[in-house]
Amino acid sequence: MEKEKLGIYIHIPFCKSKCGYCDFCSHTPKKGETERYLNALMLNMQDFSSSAKGYSVDTVYIGGGTPTLLSKKHLKDLVDCVFTTFNVEKGAEITIEANPGTVDKSTLRALVSAGVNRISFGFQSASDKELRALGRIHTVQEFADSFKAARSAGFKNINVDLMYGIPHQTEDSFAKTLEFVKSLSPEHISVYGLKIEEGTPFYEAQDSLPLPDEESEYRMYRTAHRMLDAAGYEHYEISNYARRGFRSKHNMRYWKDEKYLGFGVAAHSYFGGQRYAYTDDIEAYIREMEHPSSISDILSECTDIDVFTKETEYVMLRMRLFDGVDLMEYRREFGEDFMRKYGAKLERYINGGFVTANSTKCAFSLKGMYVSNYILSEILDF
Repeated sequence: MEKEKLGIYIHIPFCKSKCGYCDFCSHTPKKGETERYLNALMLNMQDFSSSAKGYSVDTVYIGGGTPTLLSKKHLKDLVDCVFTTFNVEKGAEITIEANPGTVDKSTLRALVSAGVNRISFGFQSASDKELRALGRIHTVQEFADSFKAARSAGFKNINVDLMYGIPHQTEDSFAKTLEFVKSLSPEHISVYGLKIEEGTPFYEAQDSLPLPDEESEYRMYRTAHRMLDAAGYEHYEISNYARRGFRSKHNMRYWKDEKYLGFGVAAHSYFGGQRYAYTDDIEAYIREMEHPSSISDILSECTDIDVFTKETEYVMLRMRLFDGVDLMEYRREFGEDFMRKYGAKLERYINGGFVTANSTKCAFSLKGMYVSNYILSEILDF
């Protein structure tokens, strides 16, 4: 009998410096903190070796922060721990996030040798002026050099993160960024709109930031779709594009509501009928792993997944995909007719061209995707 699939997420909360827009759990590491944190991470993983024994791991994602800030030895120890602790499938997708200012040929070769086969570069823009406005530590040339070094090291699956709606950006400069990245031909491209999050330097300075207006941002979103579609990239999720066969398997797990275990501060899990997340307090996390007392003390949230929650999450996550909700699959899963339940609420969005519906599926159109959060908040009872 084939084992059920499982994903692994590992959070590295360290960065060389923090970007002005970032609200992720990350900071510059203190003396000795990296070593202690990695040991805690590996203890955390080992604690789950028995409960995950019946699963087959087909995706691993090492995110941050900046995982490539770690030394080659630390990176190898971390990946080795995943392989020795879990049943990792041959050919599993193993991704690491990388900042172009933190990798060199030696590090990239070490990652490939350790078993990492997918790398995700946080590039954001092909304008050095825009990169400086964001607080990025790399230049356009450093990204290009890192990308080529990754190819040379053996990476055959590369993602590039881009951003629109950033300070000083114009529709023309964004189109030039897309052209630049297309010329490198990565397998996957993610295109995110800048969000000004409370508690960040950008939030404090938002009234004075030279940001594009909303109409310009929407045109940038449409430009990305048009240009990348013409270049052979499938726009398969709100913000994600892939060559055929290169959808992000790990992120697809989230959007298809499949099981995953998260390790490290602020890491989320969906396992054992629960969704839960660890605290963002690094010292508390390390102490609990070094001297276990009660794991519940370092959980920031923990929710049992009942039928109502599962159905709501199913619709919300599937609608992020251009594949949308498969009506037959929905009926098998929940025993009811999707359009009978949601049709009345969706009618005005269907008539307005924001949603498409036929006998087999219901999905957002391109313009619907852009305002999907608003529409979902209108039709779903959270």
